[in-house]
Amino acid sequence: MQFENAPDFLQNLPWETYGQVLFVVLIGALLGFFVGRLTYRVLVAAGVDTAVEGMSFERSAQSLGTSTVDLLARLFGWTVFGVAILGAVTVLNLDTALFWRIVVQMVPQVFVAILVLIVGFVVADRAELVVSEHLRGVKLPEVAFLPRIVRYSVLYVAALISLGQIGVATVALLVLLFLYFFGIIVFGVVALWDFLRSGAAGVYLLLEQPYSIGDRIRIGESAGVVQEVDLFVTRVEDDDTEYVVPNRKVLREGVARER
Repeated sequence: MQFENAPDFLQNLPWETYGQVLFVVLIGALLGFFVGRLTYRVLVAAGVDTAVEGMSFERSAQSLGTSTVDLLARLFGWTVFGVAILGAVTVLNLDTALFWRIVVQMVPQVFVAILVLIVGFVVADRAELVVSEHLRGVKLPEVAFLPRIVRYSVLYVAALISLGQIGVATVALLVLLFLYFFGIIVFGVVALWDFLRSGAAGVYLLLEQPYSIGDRIRIGESAGVVQEVDLFVTRVEDDDTEYVVPNRKVLREGVARER
């Protein structure tokens, strides 16, 4: 991994020092997480959440989607993480002036990277919702995972852009992006093979119209009156039973129309 925009001091550090810094930061992150969770439980058990209920600060916090107890817990957790960051600075043997110079150089890039990730999560959730709404009428198990694929694809692209902001080599990012989308295409074709066959069969049925709504037909073990024919399925109803037949099955097994 190559950081093109990182300060020269960081580029010249040995990998062992990177490992030590990463270890200190990870330990600090874990401790901060557990301290935050523990603080939250202790405050709730002590009745702090009930005590501050109705206060103006609590109402302001709730309007932002959080609470006083949650903010206090996060404060304790981030304090522990901040101590770990200072420990990492000690491992790097940085003096104060050099440390703040590096912070000034890196903070704008990190800020943009975090902003890209936040926007990525919002766009990913919205894209997943839109795809789910459009596929709601398609009652085939093969399409159930498509909204998830769209979500994780958006998140992956956002992550790559975010990494690019902090200086990760763009050539590697482009290669990873190409491999990712190539994998998505291959996986999609394999996973949606039956779905694609149903779509192709649906095009034929809609063009040729061997049967129409209101006709009584039999497809394999399913028999009844045609209620709907779309691109992927044919819906047949018989008394209180509704059959949703994939169009690929119609072409494979044939259809008998009763006169």
